[in-house]
Amino acid sequence: MPFQGSAQPTARWQYFDFAVSDGIGRLTFARPEVLNALTFEVYADLRDLLAELAIDDHCRVLVITGQGPGFCSGGDVNEIIGALQQMAPDQLLAFTRMTGTVVQRMRELPIPIVAAVNGTAAGAGAVIALASDLRLLAASASFHFLFTRVGLAGADMGAAYLLPRVVGFGRATELLLLGERIGAEDASAIGLGRVVPDEELAEAAETLAAKLAHGPAWAIGSTKSLLTREQDLSLGAGIELEAWAQALLMTSADHREFHRAFVAKETPRFTGR
Repeated sequence: MPFQGSAQPTARWQYFDFAVSDGIGRLTFARPEVLNALTFEVYADLRDLLAELAIDDHCRVLVITGQGPGFCSGGDVNEIIGALQQMAPDQLLAFTRMTGTVVQRMRELPIPIVAAVNGTAAGAGAVIALASDLRLLAASASFHFLFTRVGLAGADMGAAYLLPRVVGFGRATELLLLGERIGAEDASAIGLGRVVPDEELAEAAETLAAKLAHGPAWAIGSTKSLLTREQDLSLGAGIELEAWAQALLMTSADHREFHRAFVAKETPRFTGR
């Protein structure tokens, strides 16, 4: 990590499985007995991991998936929902801000995130998949933005901001108001991801992650950042931001490597710089 201060990178994450190899970070929710339901500690570890990855130049792509038959079923009813009933308003706000920070850091992370949705993605789990940049859906996968079904606003963790930008305002309204389950094929049809057979999901995610990790990482990260930031800009402001970014990338080693390889009729060897 460049510019490392006193704090050292976390050696081991206790509340999910995480490892980096060959430029690919692999995060696996590890509570399959409850469809990888989230606890306060899982949320906090997600928040903190994403902050560390933002300055980790060894990880060029993050893959998120779940153990067992579920991707993530959202907040654990026993460990979170019940506890929230006993909290004061300031504690509740601290919690909802923490969950929102997870999504904000996902979108601001300067590397692409691939969600390999291996089963149920419900509540916060659906939003985590939504906040990823690319989604691969097992044929048995499903989304369930169920917040209104439990008496909460469908607009949670940035869902009302992100979902209309992915599937359109009308579809997002239907999904967030009704809180109904949507299967993999229907989710894919409205732009929520690409469906692969269940048995091919892990391999497809690895192939996609490797393609991103071995590509021009600075260019890929810049593209993600521009897509995120230009959502709220005028056309003129977006064009100006792209002009500055493109001029900077024209000085990159990867751009020069593309030209060298093109002239030499070789495959470029990108270094992410």
